[in-house]
Amino acid sequence: MIVVIIPIRCYSCGKVLAQHYEEFKKRTQRGEPAEQVLDDLGIKRYCCRRTIFAHVELIDEVRKFNI
Repeated sequence: MIVVIIPIRCYSCGKVLAQHYEEFKKRTQRGEPAEQVLDDLGIKRYCCRRTIFAHVELIDEVRKFNI
């Protein structure tokens, strides 16, 4: 089971973004420009684009600690 902690909503406007993250990640890893992928996914607002683009996956770092 793969666990990824992604932002569910945009921090500024509240638009739901979680359903777009996997597609964004897959397409940008294939070499597509991030700007084009975000446009295709319908993410137009600057705040939403920032939330998706600036997200860093830290789950591997968090899993090291058994609490």
